[in-house]
Amino acid sequence: MSDTSDITVREVRFDCRGTAVGKMRNELAVTMVQPWEERFELATDEGAFHGGDATAPPPLALFVGGLVGCLMTQIRAFSKRLKVPIRDLTVDARIRWEWMQEGRAPYTTQPRGFELDIDIDSDAPEADLRALVDAAKKGCFIEQTLSRPNAITHRLKTADGWVDV
Repeated sequence: MSDTSDITVREVRFDCRGTAVGKMRNELAVTMVQPWEERFELATDEGAFHGGDATAPPPLALFVGGLVGCLMTQIRAFSKRLKVPIRDLTVDARIRWEWMQEGRAPYTTQPRGFELDIDIDSDAPEADLRALVDAAKKGCFIEQTLSRPNAITHRLKTADGWVDV
């Protein structure tokens, strides 16, 4: 049996309350609830295609930025822990979806790929850089979420209470 006395397990939880304002704008009150509390005010909007005013980034821009920012944060944080010195870091991402529509019916989407090119300016050996990127991938909450099947549940408030949809 292995010694697990050094393992710490914590829950990370975010809550978000979105409120529709304007044509297509959404104001989002995001709260990190655990392991400590932090609050953020964000907004999304769509451009003219969806009838919005483009007053804020569309949700997909926040999603893509979140993925890239998460990986970059982990690379820089873990470079210190793994003693891999880095001078600079650039990540270029190509995130693709397929969009399908028949006539005037609502369109459907599905992911097609997530490609991330990581350029680390460092004198560290390639093996250390590979280990750093591997650790960052494992520590990036968003990448780990995307790499596994997840249950996403939805409920609709009705006159009789909440129902699963």
